[in-house]
Amino acid sequence: MTAKKTARDAQSRAWQRMLSGRRLDLLDPSPLDIEIADIAHGLARVARWNGQTIGAHIFSVAQHTLLVETVLRHEMPRADQRMRLAALLHDAPEYVIGDMISPFKAVLDGHYKAVEKRLLGAIHIRFGLPPVLPDEITQAIKAADRGAAYLEATELAGFSESEAKRLFGKNPGLSDTIRRDYLTPWTAARAEKQFLERFGAVFA
Repeated sequence: MTAKKTARDAQSRAWQRMLSGRRLDLLDPSPLDIEIADIAHGLARVARWNGQTIGAHIFSVAQHTLLVETVLRHEMPRADQRMRLAALLHDAPEYVIGDMISPFKAVLDGHYKAVEKRLLGAIHIRFGLPPVLPDEITQAIKAADRGAAYLEATELAGFSESEAKRLFGKNPGLSDTIRRDYLTPWTAARAEKQFLERFGAVFA
């Protein structure tokens, strides 16, 4: 095999094989190649904050999405099933592309966003959501995401309250019991299991 052929093959391999056996094309993802078990498994093993958090385990994206959905329900008790499902899946593309910190996303500019957007659209279609959410749902999820980020920043990632408030906004005001549970980093096995259980509840 020549060096030229090796380089060409590497460039054309824009897909990842999943544990389910699916082969997901990152550039042209098909909803038919998306399985919730693959998403849960991957997100439970992707670290938030580049792993710069306290605790015996990483704070996974799977646990983060559960926290975001919890914040959304706290702030919008009447949020319907579709909105709760969208919140749970808002970072689902990261089971393929990882959780890239915001400063590095800014360096990459639009290339990262284009791949992320295509993946999220395919994931939405797979689970009965529109490929592009209505703006009011998107904004509500973003607000819940910022609230979760505030809690993670101050309780896990070493940010001061004033710094977190400047970057992420206000403390969402969850109860102490909920905060203790959702902000204690879980094992990957627990994060995967609880993500799947919550998905089952909102995708019934």
